[in-house]
Amino acid sequence: MDTEPLGIPDFRRLWLSGIVTALGSQLATVAVPKQLFDLTGSSAWVGLAGAFAVVPLIVFGLWGGAIADAVDRRKLLLVTNVGVALTSVLLWGQAAVGMNSPWTVLVLLGVQQAFFAVNMPTRSAVLARLVPLRLMPSAQALNTTTFSTSAVFGPLLAGVLLPLVGVSTLFLIDAIALTATLWAVFRLPAMPPVGDSPSRRAGLREVIDGFRYVATRSVLLASFLLDIIAMVAGMPRALFPEMAERTFGDPPGGGPALGLLYAAIPLGAAVCGLFSGWFMRVERHGVAIAVSVVAWGVAMIGFGLSGSVWWAVAFLAFGGAADMVSMAFRGAMLQAAVTDDMRGRMQGMFTVVVAGGPRVADMLHGAVGASAGAGVAAAGGGVLVVVLTVVAVLFLPAFWRYVAPSEEKPAQR
Repeated sequence: MDTEPLGIPDFRRLWLSGIVTALGSQLATVAVPKQLFDLTGSSAWVGLAGAFAVVPLIVFGLWGGAIADAVDRRKLLLVTNVGVALTSVLLWGQAAVGMNSPWTVLVLLGVQQAFFAVNMPTRSAVLARLVPLRLMPSAQALNTTTFSTSAVFGPLLAGVLLPLVGVSTLFLIDAIALTATLWAVFRLPAMPPVGDSPSRRAGLREVIDGFRYVATRSVLLASFLLDIIAMVAGMPRALFPEMAERTFGDPPGGGPALGLLYAAIPLGAAVCGLFSGWFMRVERHGVAIAVSVVAWGVAMIGFGLSGSVWWAVAFLAFGGAADMVSMAFRGAMLQAAVTDDMRGRMQGMFTVVVAGGPRVADMLHGAVGASAGAGVAAAGGGVLVVVLTVVAVLFLPAFWRYVAPSEEKPAQR
């Protein structure tokens, strides 16, 4: 792994704080679907969480990117991190007092995702102010590996803690862990908008300007499209609670299979990240992204057909490694091909795709899983990923030709 970006103090603080907060967020990622499944006994309700999350992700992701281009990004990070922490406290409260209301969980999830949708593009837009262009793939790999490693231990820890302390405590740990990010963001320098204008707007016109900007850059359009295919058609996480209990034998209150399924994808990503030094030697980022998306689809086919939890974990881990490659190069491509005054809006769109895509997948996989079976839903999604990716790249020759820019050489459009 290339650790040179960690020599930059501000990046290093954000990276270290991300380890703690990512671990806490993964506990909450398990807690929400587990509580919904315990309250309702249906994967359709787990999938409904996707609907309550995807709408604020789309609206506030796009708007939040425009805000990030118009205000001091450090201040915006502070405000949104506080909002995410407060909603985690409320999720803890509803579980601790035993409200037993799936609608309360869904509403609080939607509010939290609104804060998250503004926070994520802002945090990503900050990266280009801290790290030079040549180190961007390495910085992206470090961030993804941190998240993936925490996502391995978070679900495993959740599987151990659930029978001991219950769902409510997982939400509380998440809220406490968010204080680490608040500390790291507070230490950042001010990051006002660049350019001649001292103040900017963040309205509908600015959001539309972001879409027009993407329309002029075919490589960005292609990158977004392939990620939508991978995440919407191929992310089977809404099926994990049902498969853990009904396919792999977990007890009704939760058990190790559930933790293993949630941990498997980030485990593969984390292992891949530990050997990500070769990323710096890859110039054909478009090729790397397309191949990794096809590999992800193949892995989801294998997962859906698995009759053993260990085969399921192996296929999910392989898919996680493929997704790690795709995410690192997509992130580097997005940073390199965009000017700073547009980075917030581009990262907002990226957040909508990366975070919103799996939420749509939750709805689709939950509905198909409830009617046709979880295994059929997972494997069918993988087949769809492979077919759609192959068809898409046949019509995107510019994406295949994309070569990573250097400090002296501008990015291709």
